[in-house]
Order: sequence, then structure tokens, then C-alpha cells
Amino acid sequence: MPLSHLTVVDLATLAAAPQIAAFFGDFGARVIKIEHPRGDSLRKLVDGRGVPLTWKVVNRNKQHVTLDVTKPGGRALLDRMLARADLLVCNLARDRLARFGLDRVTLAAAHPRLVVVNLTAHGTDGPWAERPGSGTLAEAMTGLAALTGEPDGPPTLSPVGLGDYMGVLQGIVAALLGLYARDAGSPSRTRAAGGQAPHGESLDVAMYEPLLGLLSLRLAQTSRDGTEPGRHGNRFPTMAPRNAYPTADGGWVAVTAGTDDLAARALAVIGRPELRDDPRFRDNLSRVAHADELDALLGGWIAARGTSDVVTAFNAAGVSVASIDRLGDVLANPHFRARRSLVELPDGEGGTLAIAAPSPRRDADPGRIDHLGGALGADNELVYRDWLGCDAGELARWRRDGVV
Repeated sequence: MPLSHLTVVDLATLAAAPQIAAFFGDFGARVIKIEHPRGDSLRKLVDGRGVPLTWKVVNRNKQHVTLDVTKPGGRALLDRMLARADLLVCNLARDRLARFGLDRVTLAAAHPRLVVVNLTAHGTDGPWAERPGSGTLAEAMTGLAALTGEPDGPPTLSPVGLGDYMGVLQGIVAALLGLYARDAGSPSRTRAAGGQAPHGESLDVAMYEPLLGLLSLRLAQTSRDGTEPGRHGNRFPTMAPRNAYPTADGGWVAVTAGTDDLAARALAVIGRPELRDDPRFRDNLSRVAHADELDALLGGWIAARGTSDVVTAFNAAGVSVASIDRLGDVLANPHFRARRSLVELPDGEGGTLAIAAPSPRRDADPGRIDHLGGALGADNELVYRDWLGCDAGELARWRRDGVV
């Protein structure tokens, strides 16, 4: 598999940063999940049957060890692991990085080839570096929540960890960038190192930064004219038509047709092709200004037909449309099934879980999920004895002293 030559140490807690390490495990890397002997707090986030589903999904494909890095013996054991690792993933504020000797200066001196990705809400510098945070706060502080919701309703937060997962994706990119820079090396870095092979580096990822990227157009507009776009429900303030419309059988569809050609096709679908030359709908600026009238036309036609008929008609005309499916429909989606976008695995509790398959999908050596997150310390022997070469006496002493 493409990443099978890499070893990743996952020192992160909770649900966001550990997903960076999980990506590497999906594509073959050895991922060692370190948690305190008391267990990660995420293990206590259980469903109605007492199963820690989030833990299982986030910590798939990992080897699970316990280690108290606050103890001298624990910190020394961590160093032995980092000496053999390629990537360290953590989510520590600036003061904790320094306290545990995981700041960039200390790690660069001790483990010069190690790449470090640290994911936090605010980053490790700036006046908010020590504030507590999460992906939810990233949605709030970047303006995303202020843009989400109905015009006459309150700001709305995402029903999923959008801010967290955007940070995860940025963290994966950061890790791959750091590893590439270390292994391929840029000429400038090689010269700076006096001709030596480039060292690893520490990459500081703040959850809010990819959300700023997501909002770049809105920020540019506000910086230019000082106006706030506000909330527009399911519409776009810069494109029409784009909305969610109810159908005759109780379903909903999403339609987006922002270009002049697509808008003309949509009007033809509803039997009003002559409206493509109507001054209200001839170009995008006019359509945005008359979005209420345009939505009334499209919505009226859609409301008189079943969901399947609407989807078929718009697809036949080459207009973007999809039914707004519930999660049960998603699990049964024939396209997702055909592309193997979902995978079912035993959950270790007598049932099975369907989760997203590794992506991106590769034809050669595709990613795979061999197992979900396991029991506390399940792989202590495998990692400490078989991989690090620790003897039975060392392991017994560490257990006695609460190091592992």
C-alpha cells in the first residue's frame, strides 16, 4: 500500500486530530495510538447501547497502547517510539507542547527526521492560542455560522463536526506536505541545511483557517464594499436558481443551475423555455434580483410531481439535481454501493457498522479498513515488546509504576 513504509504515532485525544492518523492507517501506515492508562475521554462517548461508536470509527486501523507521558519513564519511552516514527499527530496547546517537550525546537533537536502535525482550534501562536476551542467555535468565529440559516432565523451551527473535519483535511495535507518536503527536499532547504538531507518539520494547523478558505469569496466581497451578505437559507446570494424544493410525495430535491445555459434548461424542463429571454431571468444578476419569482416558478412545477419524476426530468436536461436523502437512504444508495463508498465492519459488540470507505479511491493498492478502534492497551505487547524490543522486565516495571 502507498503509505506502508511510514510509522505514525498518534498522541492526540478526542475525535478531530486522531482522524489525521486514521487516514494514514487506511493506506497502509503503521499507526500507534497512545492514550493515558485511564483511557481517552472519547471512549466515554457512547450510544444508547453503551457502544463508543465515535471511538471505533476515529481510531480504526490503529494499534492501541497505553502510556503516561507525564512520568519520566513514559516520556523516555515516547522518545524511543518517536526515534523510529515518521509522523507525530497531536492536538496540544502551546503551553502543553512545551511542558511535554514536544515543541518544535525540542523535537527537531531530538528527532530531526520527524514530521509533526499539531491540530488545535486556534493554532499555537497569536493572542488566542491558549483559549479552549473546537470545530464548533471555528464555525462561529469565521463567520460561517452567521451565514447559515434562514434570513429571519438565528445563526445556525452545522449538525456535524464540519469545523473539526475541515481541520482534519488540512492536517492530512499538512502531514503529506511535511513528509514530501522531508523525503524529496527542496533545493532551498537542502542549501539551508548545508547540503544535508532536509529535516522533518512541525506543522501548526488551526481549525479555523480552512474555514476562512471556504469563505474566501464572501470575505473578499465584505472587504471590498463593507456589506454583510447575511443569511439566505438554501439560496446562494450570488447565484440563482439554487434552492431546496418540496415534492408532491413528501420528499425534497436540491436544484442548482447558476449559469445562463443551465438556468435556460431548467426553465425548459418546467415548460417555460420562452422565459430564458425574460429580462428577469436572462442573466445571473437579474435572476438573483428576482429569485423569489424564479423559485415560485420552479417550486410550483416541482411541488406537483413526485421526487423520482423531478430527478429524472432535470437529469435528462443536464441540470444538477438530487433528492435530499435521509441517512437510511444514503446507506442504501445504489451509486454509493457500486463505487464501494461505504464499508461494513464488525463493531466488536456483536453487530456491524457501515462507515465511509477510505478516500480518495485508488485503482492500485486502494485504502482499506481492517478493523475499528480497539480496547484500551490491546496492543501493548505487540508494540512495546515486538516492535520496540522491550523485555518482560521493563514491561512489568512500567505496569507497576503506572507508565503503561
